[in-house]
Amino acid sequence: MRLRNTAKDILLLGIIRFSDWFMLYMPVVKLFYIQNGLNNLQLFLLHGVYSAMITLLEIPSGYAADLWGRKQSLVAGTVAGFAGFVLFSFSHGFWGFLLAEIALGIGASFVSGSDSALLYDTLSRNRRENEYMKVEGRLSGIGNFAEAMAGLTVSGLMWLGMKDLRNVYYLQSLVALAGVPAALMLSAQQPALHLLPRKFNSILLVVKDTLWVNKHLRNTLLFSAVIGFSTLTMAWFAQIYFYEVKLPDTLFGLMWTALNLMVALGSLYAYRIEHRLGMKVTTAGVLVLITGGFFVNAFLMSLPAIALLFVFYFTRGVATPALKDYLNRITSSDVRATVLSIRSLVIRMMYAVFGPILGWLSDVVSLRVALLMAG
Repeated sequence: MRLRNTAKDILLLGIIRFSDWFMLYMPVVKLFYIQNGLNNLQLFLLHGVYSAMITLLEIPSGYAADLWGRKQSLVAGTVAGFAGFVLFSFSHGFWGFLLAEIALGIGASFVSGSDSALLYDTLSRNRRENEYMKVEGRLSGIGNFAEAMAGLTVSGLMWLGMKDLRNVYYLQSLVALAGVPAALMLSAQQPALHLLPRKFNSILLVVKDTLWVNKHLRNTLLFSAVIGFSTLTMAWFAQIYFYEVKLPDTLFGLMWTALNLMVALGSLYAYRIEHRLGMKVTTAGVLVLITGGFFVNAFLMSLPAIALLFVFYFTRGVATPALKDYLNRITSSDVRATVLSIRSLVIRMMYAVFGPILGWLSDVVSLRVALLMAG
């Protein structure tokens, strides 16, 4: 029965990951904002608000997941995510989009960390925690393949003559809705009420231990967060890059698909790469290739240079499961969701501060300068 529940929960987590990552809107978000009169600064500002919401709620939501259960957190997150896309579907300007981003930020904060913590705990109960990186890599691969399929879907719709990109957000709302029943069907996890103090102030103790007391955990988390911020930044720059080098609109989705297939491949092979190279060589390679990707694409900005993004995206695929695995290894179960949420908080805090600045630079100076600053 326990093994059956483990397999069921992994499948349901895969469905939630798929619904989160089947992002029909991402390949055309720049074009959609243009249709609604928004510029690069507003694009980054809106996503900065999304990141700020995650910054405010990331640790409290992770603590809530540890205290009241990962399943409850995932249910709340999927419902808020669905609400956010409904708001996007019926909004027509900056302020409506702002409300949508706030709802999406709430949803993302409750899902972030809870899914990975639930997976690790599920495997740990069956003494299979050594398989976490492999399974997390597969789930990441599912997410990235979903993102790739979304790109193909949008490309197909545009080839068929779809002009109003608002239709994409209608479809996205239905996709987000699919994650709600999957979260509701997860096995109920035993909350950590007997392990964690009921006082909310204890969150500060976990943060203090993570970022100040435990130096090994702090260094691992901050390295993972910087890499996460870097890859998130490039994900938003990629569309502006396509636009600046005059990639045809109908190819946005196809190129987005191809790039995310590279992320999926990186996620699927992360276990083998890390097993063969070891932790230090893997993290050094991630650092060099991610940083170098910004500089190389800034200096060689052109249609052919898009090919260099494939290396960046493959490295991104390797980095996510590998760095999460390192964190899980050195974190106790009772605070795992909170620690993973701290990682996401640092990523989003960096993006909330630097994202709008980089967007402003790409508007008033040039994309090349913005990429160099990001690097």
